[in-house]
Amino acid sequence: MGSFSIWHWLVVLLVVLLLFGGGKVSGLMGDFAKGIKSFKKNMAEDDDASMEASAGKPTGTISPPGSAAGTSQTTAAHHS
Repeated sequence: MGSFSIWHWLVVLLVVLLLFGGGKVSGLMGDFAKGIKSFKKNMAEDDDASMEASAGKPTGTISPPGSAAGTSQTTAAHHS
């Protein structure tokens, strides 16, 4: 009862064709295909650009040993 047979899908397709006409459905499918191609193209370009941008700079934020945080601890230890 939950699944549709081939006849149900044929009736739905017939109703859609009658409501929108063959030309509109064909145009919509063409626009849909162009959108998918454009999406895939932009995803491929974004991956390349993000990899090039991240290759030049480090991602971590580790402070060097002589930074302000390290010196405050050592000076506090010497004064006590």
